[in-house]
Amino acid sequence: MQNALLIGLSRQMTLERQMDVIANNVANANTNGFKADHSLFEEYLNSNAREDNFMAPDRRVSYVHDRGTFRDIGQGPMEATSNPLDVAIDGNAYFAVQAAGGERYTRDGKFSLNSTGQLVTSDGALVLGTGGPITFQPTDHDINIAPDGTVTVLEGTARTDSIRGKIRMVSFDDPTRLTKLGANLYDVGSAVQQADTRSTVRQGYVEKSNVNAVGEMTRMVEVMRSYASIASLLQQQSDLHKSAIEKLADVPA
Repeated sequence: MQNALLIGLSRQMTLERQMDVIANNVANANTNGFKADHSLFEEYLNSNAREDNFMAPDRRVSYVHDRGTFRDIGQGPMEATSNPLDVAIDGNAYFAVQAAGGERYTRDGKFSLNSTGQLVTSDGALVLGTGGPITFQPTDHDINIAPDGTVTVLEGTARTDSIRGKIRMVSFDDPTRLTKLGANLYDVGSAVQQADTRSTVRQGYVEKSNVNAVGEMTRMVEVMRSYASIASLLQQQSDLHKSAIEKLADVPA
């Protein structure tokens, strides 16, 4: 009976952590550029049953172990915004930004201008170009962002384009190794940075989250039902244990 209780407890612990992952996905279903996480499970065998009356195949107790999570790096749908400063990456690259802790990376292309005319993310991090932060002049208008990330404007009454920079896009050998930092930012982690020659950007669009809200809600219901089912099983095991103790107490000495 104790083994049954331990197995049920191990499953409940993994379900609780799986619920945390699902809840985080649901909470970010509308976060631009968010990448969903999913839990990984494996069987963990332990030979706790050691009594001689157990057959060899029955001596190993099978626990549930959530050994980690993996990130779905698939591209989310693009949504038109008509904002000339919004850009979405078509490909596997990331925008390079200058945050408080140093250079970071994001897929969120919801950009704007700060008080000094610099291109920034929705949280105020500086968007980096190939030559540093991209800065606009007070008289700039008709902003155009080419597919390769080159930013041009018309300055004042000029009729020719002026270049303000080129948005820097970075790709990695394995994006799943990037470390999530919160605020839609990633640290390089154990990934290796490499030159990106395939990705392009689309002006006036933002990439939405790749979370399948309906699928996540379905998984949430499944997890809740599994948790309740195991709780019921554990209660039954506890009742059997209690009953066995009470009957043993009634056995004459």
